[in-house]
Amino acid sequence: MANQSHGGPVNPRSRKAQPASRAGSRSRTAPKPGNGGRSAEEGKPRKPLWRRIVKWGLITGVVMFVLGIAGLFFAYRAVSIPDANAEFLTQTTKVYYSDGKHKIGDFQTQNRTSITFDEMPQTIKDSVVAAEDRSFYTNQGLDFKGIARALRDNATTNSTSGGSTITQQYVKVLYLTQDRTWSRKAKEAILSIKVHNQMSKEEILEGYLNTIYFGNGAYGVEAASQTYFGQKAAKLTAPQAALLSSVINNPSAFDPYDEDDHDRLMGRYSYVIDGMRKAGNITEEEYAKYSAKLPKVQKQRQSNRFGGTRGFLLRLTEQQLRKEGFDDTQINGGGLKVVTTFDYDAQKAAVESVKEMKPEGLKELNVALSSVDPETGALRAMYGGPNYLKSQLNWAMLGSQPGSSFKPFAVAAALSDGYGLKTQLNGSSPLRLKGDAEIENQGDSGGRSFGPVSLEYATQESVNTAFVDLTYDVMDDGGDKTIEAARRAGVSAAAVKRYDPSVAVVSLGYAPVPNVDMAAAYATFANEGKQNDWYVIERVRDREGKDLHKHTVRSKEAFSKAVASDVTKALQDVVRSGSGTNGSTMCPTAGKTGTATFQKVEDGKEVGSAHVSSSWFVGYTPKLSTAVMYVRGKNGNEALNGYMPTFYGGQYPAKTFKTFMDKVLDGGDCGEFPPPANIKSTKGKTFVPTPTATEETKKPKPDRPDRPSRPTRPTRPAPTQPTLPTEPTEPDPTRPTRPTQPTLPTEPEPPEETDGPGNGWGG
Repeated sequence: MANQSHGGPVNPRSRKAQPASRAGSRSRTAPKPGNGGRSAEEGKPRKPLWRRIVKWGLITGVVMFVLGIAGLFFAYRAVSIPDANAEFLTQTTKVYYSDGKHKIGDFQTQNRTSITFDEMPQTIKDSVVAAEDRSFYTNQGLDFKGIARALRDNATTNSTSGGSTITQQYVKVLYLTQDRTWSRKAKEAILSIKVHNQMSKEEILEGYLNTIYFGNGAYGVEAASQTYFGQKAAKLTAPQAALLSSVINNPSAFDPYDEDDHDRLMGRYSYVIDGMRKAGNITEEEYAKYSAKLPKVQKQRQSNRFGGTRGFLLRLTEQQLRKEGFDDTQINGGGLKVVTTFDYDAQKAAVESVKEMKPEGLKELNVALSSVDPETGALRAMYGGPNYLKSQLNWAMLGSQPGSSFKPFAVAAALSDGYGLKTQLNGSSPLRLKGDAEIENQGDSGGRSFGPVSLEYATQESVNTAFVDLTYDVMDDGGDKTIEAARRAGVSAAAVKRYDPSVAVVSLGYAPVPNVDMAAAYATFANEGKQNDWYVIERVRDREGKDLHKHTVRSKEAFSKAVASDVTKALQDVVRSGSGTNGSTMCPTAGKTGTATFQKVEDGKEVGSAHVSSSWFVGYTPKLSTAVMYVRGKNGNEALNGYMPTFYGGQYPAKTFKTFMDKVLDGGDCGEFPPPANIKSTKGKTFVPTPTATEETKKPKPDRPDRPSRPTRPTRPAPTQPTLPTEPTEPDPTRPTRPTQPTLPTEPEPPEETDGPGNGWGG
């Protein structure tokens, strides 16, 4: 019988039983050559090598696929949607004039104004889908065909095209960084799927159009529409929307304002318009019309928001917002609507008036103007300098020596202390004081000697010696009472601290006072003795229109109505027939000139010659109080004499005051001052004019406008000359602070305090 083949069935009867070599083991016979790979035991042919590779490859693939799905599942569960990048949630804070319509400027981290999906026109929705993701409404957050196409293009060409969907772009901008790493791309893909599953297409598109960058500083479609077309996004036409959507792909390469980018932009624009045609968003006729040329964009605007005079308004507004408790995050990214007190027409008039009246060619000359509403304290206009970007020193906040414009506080102090406008004072020049010190009349009074004069006439003619006599000899503690009257009227605490009541010339305004403080303090007289702090922020609303701040007027009685009305009477005389006639306006006007003289003092000794350091006119009508100041140099203390054609406060400052007031006042609605109270003197002597020597018959000495006389400094026994306090560690709220915006130039330090105060003896 023939032997059985190794591969066939075995008949146990035809073979002898084989003893086991050891317990539990079996004997194996090696396959013989030529048996087709069949084993002696199994008797089966072995599969070819390629089939085994395919088999194990498939098994490995299935295992890897399962592991991959499991990994994606766990990654999907593990990766949560993070908090949005803070800067992409910000909205621009807009600052307006008092009418709430005319815009001053804005504060921003990014130039963005978010709008709702319903406020977005269909044109921008269609065009951005045609430009960035034509499968947007059907994909699941990822476009695998687009990804494959991008991989192919990147591998076969020099381009770096992407396959990102709108959802992916939104996720990358809002939640991630712009890094080109595999981990970021993987996270982007997972988040895109997750966002797709948790948000509707409308929500995604709304967020995308409010977030994406359109170039030239514009984030979001509303800012882009305003930037390129000067209109709200709701009014975007199809070609305008297509242009904006074209820019998204590469804002730096497709800049509508760059002529070199025109051809590239036209190519991208044609692609977008064609996509809108294929999607049925526009007709063939519209396509032929729109694709012929790019839509016209408006003239490119100056990007710096702080340029010109309005930069001072914005910076002061920012400072005042902080004072009201708003932090930088709210100010620069809270989407607030800030309505200020600045009147659009009054501010325009302030700028025009300074330009009209300032002498030409005097580049070192600094002018300040502040105008305050007496009834509320609202700052209606402010001129701090011609261009904030060139110099951040706001002279309306800094001020200088007010000179004789400080005298009304001494008048108010005297009237409150039992004296009257008819109180007799010594207006002789020179005036000899204790210790043989002398003081002379200067400035607007012409340097003349008046002899005995009334307080009213001393105010009218700005008689220095009479006011020194009032505060030094006539009133008890006259210096203290004058300083206190200035504080009650509205001069800031930081400014009044610079005054030493023991100095005989305290009433002559020898230390700096902010220009805005002087306007606010005179407003107290205009408001019949009721004082209001000046302010800038009228109201603040959030992006939903809810009031976050609304100013409340809180008046305080600084002086009695009688005192205020008599001060006004004296200051009306100044404008009618005294040193301030150039300040007369179309309405009843009261005011005071000021021309301060500065003498540098070192170690108690005068150094060099005295010079005129500042020139003022401060005045008011029943409805508006305004201070005008002229100073020179970076520290505001350089000589005006020999530099200006004429330096007296009754000249350029008074004329600037009149020019401004006549532009803003309504001659048919001036209001009226209350009649004078004619407070009776209970102290001191009452002036009684004589036929041979009256206030009116005194003849002036010739004016010396080029070279004011240098006075002898009067002293009390063992007098002490005050030293101006150094700048406080904390910024003075009346002074400008350094800008916080990173794009602005560094703000210079405020003017240095000099070694000694000026004497303010300019009249």
